[in-house]
Amino acid sequence: MPLLRSVTGPVRVEGVGMRELERITARRGELDTLAAELAKQLQEVQAEREELVIAERVLNRLAEQDRAAQEAAAAVAPTAARVAGRAVLLIPHRGEGPDAAVLPADYRKILAIVRAADGPVQVRALLVLTNREVSR
Repeated sequence: MPLLRSVTGPVRVEGVGMRELERITARRGELDTLAAELAKQLQEVQAEREELVIAERVLNRLAEQDRAAQEAAAAVAPTAARVAGRAVLLIPHRGEGPDAAVLPADYRKILAIVRAADGPVQVRALLVLTNREVSR
């Protein structure tokens, strides 16, 4: 007959006590398995959290770069003005390698025509090519 030690000394385990001991042992085994599964899940959660922290840093850097690019584009973007009572766009001075993408569509079209020409381009030719009215 198995013996258990208690605070007061050895105790004999019989019948009901033996079944309880088996249930306790089985439950402890279940809890050990659950603890191992939870430890594995915790590792996976921690790894995913680390990945998310890195992704958040990357997205913040991209957002900062995007903001800087937008601010730079806004600094060189055409602004509306009135000259002699007419609405015009003021095109800021550009340095080397101007980016035509910030220009209005009509300006980009004119720029493309001028770049494609073999030589000087007359205003009349630009007006015709951009479907504008030619006045005399």
